[in-house]
Amino acid sequence: MPIHRRHLLASAAAGLALPWHLPAPAQAWPARPIRLVSPYGPGGSNDLLTRVLGEFLARRLGQGIVVENKAGAGTRIANESVAKAAPDGYTLLHAAAPIAIGEALYKELPYDVHKSFTAIGSTAIAPLFLVVNAQAPYKTLAEFIRHAKEDPKGATFGSPGAGSAPHLTAELLLRAADAKGVVVQYRGDAPAYTELLAGRIDATLTAISTAVPHIQAGKLRVLGVANEDRTPLYPDAPTLREQGLSTVVGYGWYGMLAPAGTPPEIVARLHTELQAALADPEIRRKAEAAGLQPRGGTPAEFSAFIASETRKWARIIQAAQITAE
Repeated sequence: MPIHRRHLLASAAAGLALPWHLPAPAQAWPARPIRLVSPYGPGGSNDLLTRVLGEFLARRLGQGIVVENKAGAGTRIANESVAKAAPDGYTLLHAAAPIAIGEALYKELPYDVHKSFTAIGSTAIAPLFLVVNAQAPYKTLAEFIRHAKEDPKGATFGSPGAGSAPHLTAELLLRAADAKGVVVQYRGDAPAYTELLAGRIDATLTAISTAVPHIQAGKLRVLGVANEDRTPLYPDAPTLREQGLSTVVGYGWYGMLAPAGTPPEIVARLHTELQAALADPEIRRKAEAAGLQPRGGTPAEFSAFIASETRKWARIIQAAQITAE
């Protein structure tokens, strides 16, 4: 073999032995399963909606969606876990209304609701209905407010917990009506209903799915809903706004968030698929059966809504001197 050819082959062999550091092509997202965190335990309306949305998104994205329940501390455990996750599109939060009140309710939070998350979109609201005992003498909101003003004790509301949407909305109602009253805290909706059915409290603000059996049995009466507009979940209920309390709007709500810094193209894809999910008739049917009213919107709209809710409820928390338990 000629000498020059031997040198050429040796050089080629040496080149093959050297490490190569050419950049690998970026993997298309999603390349592995996505973790979807629910801030509540299994079985509730948030968990139900999280799972049906997860199933839909998994089909559309071609990857598994693993729902992870991280309940406790007024949703702060779930919120923190997602706020501190890598912003790569593989960890998402199905956030709930308490995330917007934490800033005013707690002295310190391990995340900033305005800076630690990227909004993807709203998913649903849980309308709150003003419900009273059917044997009570007041049959309209105006009569209920008159009772609250004339009774030396004022009106008594049952609440499923301090700082919850029903608690804050009841406080908002009392202030808007310039009426006396007290909000009694219970551990969940069930004991509040027991007291309402027994006539030991005057009212509660609650999801209609919980109240319907008692309404149909003639034991409870609906005086209105604290939505901006009437809800298809119970269209016969007039809003509190149309009955004279124009500022009284309050409800539970849910929406999708990702860690701050998540690439905008991933956020855009998630938003597109989320809107498709919320337009799906079967998902809407399941949500409404759980007392939820599906509601979409852009990431910018959802971000602005959270900021608005934070300011609104901070004023009520301060005025009512509400503290975290």
